[in-house]
Amino acid sequence: MEEKIRKLFPALEKYVYLNSAAVSPLPITTVEAVLSQLKDVSENGVLNYPKWIETKERARKLLAEMLSARPDQIAFTRNTSDGFSIVANGLDWSKDDNIVVFAGEFPSNFYPWRMIHERFGVELRISHNKNARVDIEEFISLIDKKTKIASISVVQFDTGFRANLEKISNVIKKTKALFAVDIIQGFGAIELNLTEISIDIASGASHKWLCAPEGCGILYLSDRARQMIKPSLVGWISVEEPWDFNDRSQSWKQNTLVLESGTGCTSLFYGLEQSLKIIKEIGVKRIEKYLENLTDFLCEKAKEKGYKVYSSRRKGEKSQIVAICPKNGSSAQEITKSLEKKNIIISARNNLLRISPHFFNNEDDIEILVDHLP
Repeated sequence: MEEKIRKLFPALEKYVYLNSAAVSPLPITTVEAVLSQLKDVSENGVLNYPKWIETKERARKLLAEMLSARPDQIAFTRNTSDGFSIVANGLDWSKDDNIVVFAGEFPSNFYPWRMIHERFGVELRISHNKNARVDIEEFISLIDKKTKIASISVVQFDTGFRANLEKISNVIKKTKALFAVDIIQGFGAIELNLTEISIDIASGASHKWLCAPEGCGILYLSDRARQMIKPSLVGWISVEEPWDFNDRSQSWKQNTLVLESGTGCTSLFYGLEQSLKIIKEIGVKRIEKYLENLTDFLCEKAKEKGYKVYSSRRKGEKSQIVAICPKNGSSAQEITKSLEKKNIIISARNNLLRISPHFFNNEDDIEILVDHLP
C-alpha cells in the first residue's frame, strides 16, 4: 500500500506491527476525531448533541454499506460477546432445541451458547478441529430440523481458517435455524455481503480490522432474526419516540435499533467514522486481494527458513491470518516475547505464532519478521 497510508499510523514508526488480529493501531485521524468530540464536550457541554448523533448515524450507515445491510438492521453494542449474549438471551428456548458451534471458536462465540445449554438443557453440538481446519461437512451434518442456531466465525482467530459461509447457509435455508457469524476477524479485511449469503446474525467489533477504537460493538440482525429475538435489555432509546419522556406506553422500535438501550460512547463513534472512511476509500475488495498476496509472500518466506505453516492455505480457506509452528524447542510465547524486545509485534495463540498483517503493512515488514525468527 502507498506510503501515505503508512504515515497515518504512528505506531509503524516504532514497530513492525503484524498483530491486527489482536488490536490494530489507530490512524492519527481517528485519534484526532475522538479528541475533537471530547474537546467539544469540555468547551460546550451538551450544546452540540445533535452533531454527536449525526456522527453516530453516519458511522452506522458506513457499516451498513460495507455489510450490504440496512442501517436499521445494525445496533451498536460494547463488543462481540455482548452481541451474541443479546441473541442468546432473546430467543425462546426449548429442551428439544440444539445449537451447532465449532469447538475452536473464540470464547465470545462459545460461552453464550454454553450458558443456554446449562440453563435450559439445550443440546450443544460441537464440531471439532481437524488439522487446523473446520470440517465444514461435519459442521453442517450436525444441523437438523431442531437446530435453533448454528454459529461460526468467518475467520478463526488462531489458525486463520476461513469458513465457507455460502455452503453452510445453503444447508441452514432448508431448516428453521438461524445462521450466526462472528465477523470480528474478517470485517474490514475481507468482503462480506450479509444479505447475499443469508446470514441472520452477525456480531463483531471495531478494534481489529476496522482500525477503530475499542468499545464499538456491532450487531446485525436480519428481519427474520429480529422477529425471533426479543429485547432482553432495553432503555430510553429503545422506543419509537425516545424524546417523548411522558408517553410510557409507546411501542418498542421494530428494528434492530431496539437493542440500543441508552447513551453510547459518543467520542468512539467519531473515531469509528474516520477509520471507516479510510477503509472505504481504499476499498475492502482491494484490501482483501492485497492481504492475500502479502500472506502468500509471508508463507513462502517462512517455509524458506524452515518453518511449517500451520494454517490452511487452500483456495477459499486462507485468510489474512497466518499461524506458523515454532521450531527448535522454543515455545510460541518465548519467540513472541523475544520479537517484542526487537519491536516486532505478533501474537502467540495455542503455541502457534500468529501473524496478522493489515493494509498498512508491506513486504519489508514480512522480511524483517522472518529475518528475526530464531
